[in-house]
Amino acid sequence: MKHHVKPVFIGLILILIFALSACGSSTSGSLSTKELTIGVTGGPHEQIMEQVAKLAKKDRLTIHLKVFNDYNQPNTALDGGDLDASSYETLPFLKAQIKDRGYKITDVFKTVALPMGIYSNKIKHLKDLKKGDKIAIPNDPSSQPRSLTLLEKAGVIKMKPGTQTTGSTRDVASNPKKIQFVAMDPAQITSHLDEVTAAAINSNFAMGAGLTILDDSIDHESLTHNRYPNYFVVRNENKNDEVVKQIKKYYHSDEIKAYIKKTFKGSVVPSW
Repeated sequence: MKHHVKPVFIGLILILIFALSACGSSTSGSLSTKELTIGVTGGPHEQIMEQVAKLAKKDRLTIHLKVFNDYNQPNTALDGGDLDASSYETLPFLKAQIKDRGYKITDVFKTVALPMGIYSNKIKHLKDLKKGDKIAIPNDPSSQPRSLTLLEKAGVIKMKPGTQTTGSTRDVASNPKKIQFVAMDPAQITSHLDEVTAAAINSNFAMGAGLTILDDSIDHESLTHNRYPNYFVVRNENKNDEVVKQIKKYYHSDEIKAYIKKTFKGSVVPSW
């Protein structure tokens, strides 16, 4: 029996160590307060987060940015643990992704809005539209309702009741000028602007083509209290992490607000 005492004793110690380490892992899912990797799309979201990173650096928090060229990859990377957070999407888009793909991610605070505008190289006002004219609109389920609602507000069409936030061209109830809607990838619309009478373009893509909402659009969404703010997003387990509250403080600071107003001249607006 004496020969078995030592191995048993060692085994009990190992079990105890494992149990203690398991107890201590309840907070192991919390985000680091020293270093974060945040996913953004190229353009305004990247530029603004670079300024946020400068503020964070003063408090010895290092933010690494990972830049994406499409809207789908960041959520996949965040849900899979390759990112700590992301900053680039509206709530309707986020909810659609969570519903369709089962992501365990959530919004935590508003960032900026990129008001959609109507642009044209052929007319100066939407009232100048003629029967059968073509209007290019985004084909994605979060931007298309915005474009149609914007055209409804301008009196071009009428949507079925209750479809303003989720509807598509199938929900157009009245189209007196028989406008032809050309749905296409939002990133491609600017390159086809000469082929249509007008186009509804997201601000980030408009800016990429050298267009600004105040100088070049013939109509646009509200620049204040915009209905489509973007959000900072994390995994569900990190929603209440202290470092997330810290990032919100930086983002919602007067320094960032002043930077946005000076840099984007109305094409990007603070949502807080």
